[in-house]
Amino acid sequence: MSVIIKTKEQIEIIREGGKILAKVLEKVAKKAKPGISTFELDKYAFDLIKEGGDTPAFLNYRPVGAPKAFPASICISVNNEIVHGIPSKARVLKEGDIVSLDLGLKHKGLFTDHAVTVPVGKISKRDQELLDKTKKALEVGIWAAQGGATVGDVGHAIESFVNRKYGIVRELSGHGVGVKIHEDPYIPNYGKAGKGQKLLPGMIIAIEPMLNMGSDYITTADDNWTIKTADGSRSAHFEHTILITEGEAEILTK
Repeated sequence: MSVIIKTKEQIEIIREGGKILAKVLEKVAKKAKPGISTFELDKYAFDLIKEGGDTPAFLNYRPVGAPKAFPASICISVNNEIVHGIPSKARVLKEGDIVSLDLGLKHKGLFTDHAVTVPVGKISKRDQELLDKTKKALEVGIWAAQGGATVGDVGHAIESFVNRKYGIVRELSGHGVGVKIHEDPYIPNYGKAGKGQKLLPGMIIAIEPMLNMGSDYITTADDNWTIKTADGSRSAHFEHTILITEGEAEILTK
């Protein structure tokens, strides 16, 4: 495992990129209303990023083992889709949907990663609770990610907070970010306190809990990208890129 400690110059660029990404994602989230297609949201995200002189990190990104590159700028996952949903003209959002918007940005050669799940119009109380709890799980994970803590401390904090009320997606996790969109260390949303890679000041990581209304089990759609809940239950996903410091982590994507 080769963990990259970022230089002061890199941190400053990533901090800039994180602020830009947060603004872009906030604008895209506001457009997630009944009647809009996920294709339109993708185009809007692409245009906003290009206007700022930056590059969408996910467009044409092909991780190791993927059969094809990702064909869009933003991953848009609706209801029982967890992550990596491909935007489409045919996928039109409707009242009561919940939609995960996951966006990466390349700014001056360095990467940030950020995700939110938002309601489309009015949603059920149960769905709102899933969103609130997943967002809180992210906050709990970030609080645990202090300098000198371990990856296991972060996973343990999230898992303890969720306390089996929701399924925790285990095959997907947070990760290092910055020089590449995905770097070491691997940061699961479950774990044992004190175990795993130590978090050192200057590391930049993305923490991203994904919680399912039903079980942990997942399945991959026919497009070979979209990950869904195996039982068809709804799922939520929140993510921030953070800087590890001597004390509390600094959130870079806000």
